[in-house]
Amino acid sequence: MLQHRITVHLPPVGSLLRHAGIPLLESTLIPLALFWVLFTQAGFDAGLYAALGWSGLAIGRRLVMRQRVPVVLLMSTMLLVVRTVVGLWTGSAFLYFLQPTVQNFVFAVALLVTLGFERPLLAKLADDFCPFPEALTGHPRIKRFFKRVSLLWACVFLVNGATTLAVLATQTVGNYLVVSTAGSYSMVALGIGLSLWWFRRSLAGEGIRLRIGAPAAA
Repeated sequence: MLQHRITVHLPPVGSLLRHAGIPLLESTLIPLALFWVLFTQAGFDAGLYAALGWSGLAIGRRLVMRQRVPVVLLMSTMLLVVRTVVGLWTGSAFLYFLQPTVQNFVFAVALLVTLGFERPLLAKLADDFCPFPEALTGHPRIKRFFKRVSLLWACVFLVNGATTLAVLATQTVGNYLVVSTAGSYSMVALGIGLSLWWFRRSLAGEGIRLRIGAPAAA
């Protein structure tokens, strides 16, 4: 167990941003951008293959280099396979984009279902974005924090899903991509801000202080 009044050092900000940004780029932003470029230049099917092809290459590269595959990349690729099959089968952009909207509700349910696990899904996803020390993740109060903050993120995904569903039903594909992407990342940013505030408050209750950057040399 962690001792009272100690400082936990996390990597520098640049390292944290790289650690968090790479899985986000690989799993969402780049596939979305490739789909839009190929969709507008070569058609719907080309956009589907481009997005799925990128995700497959991202996982393949990590496997060849014997690197850990982020949970968020693995989950997004599995879901993208289903989306691509449905898109190719139906030829419907509406059904293709309906699936990530529905996935918001799926993620919300998954977060709630895994609340009973030793480490809920949210705690495992957090490993992809910030490498917390083992002593910190194993602390009883931190375990309780991840269970409670899972409820917050379930609400974020539910609201996000309902909002993007409304936009998808009323806007064109281009407008949907712009509005839903901006709205989704705004919701995510708000959720991250609230989660960080809650996290620091949970640590403070145990006399634990977070400090960004390596400890000073003795």
